[in-house]
Amino acid sequence: MVTDGCGAGVAMAVWSTSSFASVTVFLQLVFPRVSQAQTFSFPFRKPETCSHNQYFDISALSCVPCGANQRQDAQGTSCVCLPGFQIISNNGGADIICKKCPEDRKGVTKDGWNCISCPGSLTAEGKCHCPTGHILVERDVAGTLLSQATCKLCDENEDSFTVANALGNRCVRCEPTFINTSRSCACLKPNILTGGLCFSSTGNFPPHMISAARYGELGMSLISEWFAKYLQSSAAACWVYANLTSCQALGNMCVMNMNSHDSVTFDACRLFQFVFEHTAGLRTVHSISFWRQNLPWLFYGDQLGLAPQILSTTPLPTNFSFKGQNQNTKMKFVAASYDVRGNFLKWQTLEGGVLQLCPDTETRLNAAYSFGTTYLQNCVIPLSKLLTDFPTPIFYDLYLEYTNEHQHQYIWAVPVLNLNLQHNKMFVNQDSNSGKWLLTRRIFLVDALSGRENDLGSQPRLIRIATQISLSIRLVPNTKNGNIYPPLITIGYSDIDVKDPNSQFVKISFSVKYEMNQGEAHTQTDIALGVLGGLAVLSSLLKTAGWKRRIGSPMIDLQTVMKFLVYYAGDLANVFVIVTVGTGLYWLIFFKAQKSVSVLLPMPAQEERFVTYVGCAFALKALQFLHKLISQITIDIFFIDWERPKGKVLKAVEGEGGVRSATVPVSIWRTYFVANEWNEIQTVRKINPLFQVLTVLFFLEVVGFKNLALMDSSSSLSRNPSSYIAPYSHILRYAVSAALWLVIGIIQIMFFAVFYERFIEDKIRQFVDLCCMSNISVFLLSHKCFGYYIHGRSVHGHADTNMEEMNMNLKREAEIQPAQPVWLSG
Repeated sequence: MVTDGCGAGVAMAVWSTSSFASVTVFLQLVFPRVSQAQTFSFPFRKPETCSHNQYFDISALSCVPCGANQRQDAQGTSCVCLPGFQIISNNGGADIICKKCPEDRKGVTKDGWNCISCPGSLTAEGKCHCPTGHILVERDVAGTLLSQATCKLCDENEDSFTVANALGNRCVRCEPTFINTSRSCACLKPNILTGGLCFSSTGNFPPHMISAARYGELGMSLISEWFAKYLQSSAAACWVYANLTSCQALGNMCVMNMNSHDSVTFDACRLFQFVFEHTAGLRTVHSISFWRQNLPWLFYGDQLGLAPQILSTTPLPTNFSFKGQNQNTKMKFVAASYDVRGNFLKWQTLEGGVLQLCPDTETRLNAAYSFGTTYLQNCVIPLSKLLTDFPTPIFYDLYLEYTNEHQHQYIWAVPVLNLNLQHNKMFVNQDSNSGKWLLTRRIFLVDALSGRENDLGSQPRLIRIATQISLSIRLVPNTKNGNIYPPLITIGYSDIDVKDPNSQFVKISFSVKYEMNQGEAHTQTDIALGVLGGLAVLSSLLKTAGWKRRIGSPMIDLQTVMKFLVYYAGDLANVFVIVTVGTGLYWLIFFKAQKSVSVLLPMPAQEERFVTYVGCAFALKALQFLHKLISQITIDIFFIDWERPKGKVLKAVEGEGGVRSATVPVSIWRTYFVANEWNEIQTVRKINPLFQVLTVLFFLEVVGFKNLALMDSSSSLSRNPSSYIAPYSHILRYAVSAALWLVIGIIQIMFFAVFYERFIEDKIRQFVDLCCMSNISVFLLSHKCFGYYIHGRSVHGHADTNMEEMNMNLKREAEIQPAQPVWLSG
């Protein structure tokens, strides 16, 4: 039995081992092993690195040889047959079979699948070639392949007016300008052929057109290939035929030249002005004198003083409000967009970052058009990205959409201040005087087209980028309903010499700012400073007179004048503090709490006066603090010990060898103790500085009161991190911090005076009681003839006693109320 059991166990073990080995072998066959020495890297190949007889395998990411009689196609990701070979089968990649064409049919059809006899020569690709004006016919109307291809001449006679198309496979009707000018498909001299159009030379069209693109920032210009090809034809088609697209294209070329022109050079803008002046007989568009029929609206005119009238004469017929049922905080800007050839693309809103080159979330980008929110966006973008994203410029005419009182939708044209505009070679829009400005209408973001020389497909030599875009909103003075003047777009372009786009970077900024006339606020501030400053003079005079009386000097000398100035510095510092805190609280309350918009925050440039006032207050307070410190360290303090000696003692006399009686000395330790307590109460304050600072920081950072200082209309203490965070206002930050500091300080003072001193401890009164218990008076002489006195003489006669006598004195005080210690000044 034992032997049988053992044999069965051995057999089972053998079977298990063999089964495990079989499973292991099976798994190794099914699932390939990963060798410890195997690497996961391979050569890096690009399609352009493959040779002409190889193609780039998009699956293996490597170069693979093409088959026999094959070469790489134009994209480099497949193979095609060599010239003179037709396709037998094509499954992509190298899976293509080519067969050589017979001698009597050496040509290959355009699709590459058949061989055909050609009527003339062959092209480099082995296709049939036809003369100019002919089209190649390889199949009949039913699609049957002809035995021999033919070249058909397009009929240019008056009944047909057809020419071969660009591909040479169809006859199409001639361009209308050829027919209108020469009644044929040829633009023969003396007619003018330009931009693929034909014009008569008998008109009074201006000669000597300049195809130069101006780059005023770099102080140079170059012959633009785009202008050379299309400027003359666009201007001629616009003027002669009133072609809408050509007029838009001409206007675009003027905008690419920064709307700059002079009276001598016939460049793009001068040509536009020429067409504008010679179409005065046409009607205007929407009764706008600057907008001529068939032409784009580019200028507001060149009269001096016109810009202020446009910007601050007529308010927009719409209202804005921060709160309430009629809340309206969304500015609906729309743009009519055109491509560089003058084709209208679409109407589009500016939301989503249409004018913002800096990338960001849609929520933050759209915050730029929330009324009352000061917006600032900055970034650095590689030049290569701009070249990729903007191969041709897109042009925008900007408008502000609004709804009138009858709920009808209207749009208001938004003027543009182009800082790069030159009028007679002068940058007039960079002048601080708005009366010299020349406002325009159309803008673009990136122009990488006009800077191309000789070849439109080459890399541009120069590129022009809108690196500074600012939207300004001005509030109508004394408005109570949130009325604004027309917004102004200020745009500045940077001209960049393209050298290495991958290593060149561009700084971009986009901002929205709000303005209002601060003249009245400045007047009120000046009045407050004048009135309070006068009161400060009176207060300083009174303080100086009191100081003269205390030092016992009736004469007015240099020291008196200096003392008056020091007192006046402290009082004037208080005036600046009162005015700045009041001003800050005014802007905080009236801006954040208003419903219909009536006030807007001062801009950073308008806050300079406020910052100056704060700086003056700090400097004058520092001077007052220094004066106070000097006054305190020059005070004379006397501790008067009223303790009398207790009898006499026998004392040996040195040198005489005798003994005589002497008065018992009074201990100095009580005086030391009182002086030490005097030093300790020097730091007693009604507010705790550490608690004050930590509490203010807690409310600002943790509770979120700092969000009240943001330059937006929200009064919320919490903000969503994913939303746009507006910049801080200096005035609001000062107001919020000062208000919190004052409120917390006042609460501490009230707590100290009402509760702490009454129910816990009053260190000053305790010091006075200590003086009485110690039988010591304190005399403080702050001036020659003025000081303070604490009468601490004990009613018990002696304070330097033992415990028993002191206990008896305390019992006596409990039974008979003694006189209170006295604090005197004078």
